[in-house]
Amino acid sequence: MKIAILDDDPVQLEFVSEVVQDAGYRATLFSRGQALISALRKDTFDMLIVDWNLPDRSGLEVLAWARTNLKPAPPMLLVTSRAEDEDVVAGLDAGADDYLPKPLSKPVLAARINALIRRAYAQPTTPGVEVYDGLSFNESAGSVTRDGQPVALTAKEYALALLLFRNLHRALSRTYILETVWGNEPDLNSRSLDMHISRIRNKLELRPERGFRLTPIYSYGYRLERVAGAEPGPDA
Repeated sequence: MKIAILDDDPVQLEFVSEVVQDAGYRATLFSRGQALISALRKDTFDMLIVDWNLPDRSGLEVLAWARTNLKPAPPMLLVTSRAEDEDVVAGLDAGADDYLPKPLSKPVLAARINALIRRAYAQPTTPGVEVYDGLSFNESAGSVTRDGQPVALTAKEYALALLLFRNLHRALSRTYILETVWGNEPDLNSRSLDMHISRIRNKLELRPERGFRLTPIYSYGYRLERVAGAEPGPDA
């Protein structure tokens, strides 16, 4: 999970970043609202933590932009020194999913982040097993079956396929996919990603007639979509 943090105060930025990383998430830091909006146009974030008062665009403007332009929008937490009722209402109306007044407490902030992540991203009903129509992912074994028949995937193909299914109907940037699946491997390039996409499309039969469509998004990345008529998931 990758979380964008927006605050023009370097002390607060570092504080929130520590909480995010201690909770097991990746943190990307921004000190200007426009810089975050520019990043959102070309990269994927699983959550936004936004301060209200910024030198260029207010946090409310950033939240409203994200809620309007990102489909679906990631969970968004507004943090601010403003704590009046009308401020809370304005923040939630602008698009925030939760509101946390400063000064921030590390345990409370971590709990709010984890709660928003849990609500936004579906968890399998059976730990270690995720089922999407006829495709079953077994995390402990790192294996996939289609209609009960095993499908041979490499470790990276498995990780890439599971990432796409966990983000159905969500556009994922190339950067996000590469960071999540391959980490910091220096020699990896976009062509290698395209080859892996092609392989899992063929191996898992990700075609409309089989219930799914895996499509490239120009200058951005990929999106896996369920075609109308397929049943929802994940479940067990």
